[in-house]
Amino acid sequence: MKNTNTKAFALVLTASVGLMACNPLNKMSKKAEEVSYSVTPSPLELHNDSIEINVSGSIPPRFFNKKVSVNFVPNFKYDGKETDFKTITLVGEDSEVEGMKINFEKGGSFAYTDKVAYVKGMEVAELYMVATGSYKGKEKSFDPVKVADGTIITPMMVQNEDMPAIGPDKFKKVVPQEYKATINYLVNSSAVRSSELADADVKEMAKFIKNGKEKGFVFKSTNVVAWASPEGEISLNENLADQRAASAANAASGMFSRNRVKAANDKSFYTKTGKGEDWDGFKSAMQASDIKDKNLILRVLEMYEDKTKREEEIKNLAETFEVVKENILPQLRRSEITINAELKSMSDEMIAKYAESNPDTLTVEELLYAATLTTDMDKKLTIYKSAERVYPNDFRGFNNAGYIYAMQNNLDKAKGEFQKAAKLAPNAPSVNNNLGMVARLEGDNKKAMEYYNNASGAGDAVNMNKGLINIKQGNYAEAVSNYGSAKTFNAALAQTLNKDYQTALKTIDASDASTKAIGLYLKAIVGARMKDKSMMVNNLKLAVAKDPSLKDYAKNDAEFLNYKDDAEFKAAVN
Repeated sequence: MKNTNTKAFALVLTASVGLMACNPLNKMSKKAEEVSYSVTPSPLELHNDSIEINVSGSIPPRFFNKKVSVNFVPNFKYDGKETDFKTITLVGEDSEVEGMKINFEKGGSFAYTDKVAYVKGMEVAELYMVATGSYKGKEKSFDPVKVADGTIITPMMVQNEDMPAIGPDKFKKVVPQEYKATINYLVNSSAVRSSELADADVKEMAKFIKNGKEKGFVFKSTNVVAWASPEGEISLNENLADQRAASAANAASGMFSRNRVKAANDKSFYTKTGKGEDWDGFKSAMQASDIKDKNLILRVLEMYEDKTKREEEIKNLAETFEVVKENILPQLRRSEITINAELKSMSDEMIAKYAESNPDTLTVEELLYAATLTTDMDKKLTIYKSAERVYPNDFRGFNNAGYIYAMQNNLDKAKGEFQKAAKLAPNAPSVNNNLGMVARLEGDNKKAMEYYNNASGAGDAVNMNKGLINIKQGNYAEAVSNYGSAKTFNAALAQTLNKDYQTALKTIDASDASTKAIGLYLKAIVGARMKDKSMMVNNLKLAVAKDPSLKDYAKNDAEFLNYKDDAEFKAAVN
């Protein structure tokens, strides 16, 4: 908040025995009203645990005697105490004192910045300029001049909204299941040979169906895609591919029937697609082979626009190269079978029951999921402790137990759990977020931010935790960025401090602080900053009605300094 105030820079000399009439300080004091200064911000403001002042001044021409020096000390008076900012010294052109030179004929200007650490009581304060002039070894003190009031401490309204992060479960109510197998054929044949049914992948397919039936799989579909090798006639290959798709589907159907899978009795359960000759597969197989001049051979074959001629050349090629005849072409005569099924979990009721009575029977994902089925924090904690015991190598049991302790404001126990989790998964985003939260609550913002920077992927918690530290460090634009679209009190506070008042109002109204005293009080501050007296007064009345202690707080709040003599403001806080 910036408020430039120009006043007479009154230098009133104290009486001194033997003061000579020619003392230039007398002449300077007579023209002191021509000196101007400004202080920003005004009122002074707290940022990052400090109060910073920016003082600038303008000295008129033919004012500053060439041999005079003046020390200025901004003096901060608060709660019966005083704190001095650093001294700035202005000197005339011929002065031997070290300081900022001021030209006698032209005058000059000066700028000054300093800050002091905030201590309680500085919220009600006044800043004075205390000056001492020197000329030929004699010193003269001038009356202190008030230059600003202090101090706006709105950043201290930040709430400890530190958010721990859960190590999420990967539980799925429906888990897709899939199995693929391939059946190969003899040339010009669609018959499924017994040797193919004895191949490892087909035997595993039968086992997949059998085990799936026992586990309660819900079989959804079977897709069969078939091809012929490209050396046969086109029309024959197209029919042959269709026939192979049908024969492979029949082979799969037999397996389903033997395991009494009812869904497979429906014709729509099977999708059969014949692709004709597999020219692309042939090219890929050739490229992968060790045949000399394979690239030349493929270029020659691709030159034939007549597919019949190309088929003849491939037959010739097969007679020339044994690898084509024995290895490449046979693998193209095939059907590819894909079985799709789903494994449904047990009901939430059963998972919750086992989590309480027999957690050892649940998978880690089921056990962690069980904790989400209750709102009772103690029950959640019991489940997470069971996860620690049953699955001691999974960090999430420890991390999530720490989460519950943190939500119960038991920081010591939370910290212990997070440290155990960190030993198992030091790079886990949720663990880093939680250790950062502990560090901040213990007062180490720097360490906390280091953890947060390693917690990407921990969800909204990490950015909101960063935003909290941003506010405390005075980085309000960063805070706004980290809070994003969050609708919390701290997000609204960050927007207010970043002077985005309209957005701040919308955020407050959408937050759970909208009807609380602190939210209403922040709206009153926004009203004051926007010079909307009605908004300020109305919300201030609502705030103090909910929390009467805010009356005294508001009386001393520099946010309302311009309204301290206003009748409606006084009525609201008295």
